[in-house]
Amino acid sequence: MRAVVQRVSRARVIVEGAVVGAIDGGLLVYLGVAKGDAEPDRAYIVDKIANLRVFEDEGGKMNRSVRDVSGAVLVVSQFTLYGDARRGRRPSFDEAMAPEDAQRVYESVVEALRAQGIVVETGVFRATMSVECAVDGPVTILLESKKLL
Repeated sequence: MRAVVQRVSRARVIVEGAVVGAIDGGLLVYLGVAKGDAEPDRAYIVDKIANLRVFEDEGGKMNRSVRDVSGAVLVVSQFTLYGDARRGRRPSFDEAMAPEDAQRVYESVVEALRAQGIVVETGVFRATMSVECAVDGPVTILLESKKLL
């Protein structure tokens, strides 16, 4: 599982002209699910998102999590995180999980974050979305569950 996590002062997702998810401050998470991802991958990503210390404390050091600052999370499904462009010019998405299965995993990540008391907004799975954000910092972190499992 891969997640691109950005610290944002605001973010929103628009589908067919309507805002479907928006946060004022917290984390914008683009989430990709790979073939073979299972519960340990989901648990790893959820723990990292909830506890990643990328918000500044009183001393200006990145030492607080999204929970510590009462921030929110906007999770956007992003199968293109598994795009492989090493050969040719058009990416291959062979490593991405099938959409029906990936949607269940995506929804379980959202629910697990909510179960930790975090306010979570989402995009619409498999929809064409416009994502607008103000990246704060900028702070952008790549999480990948397979590297440490």
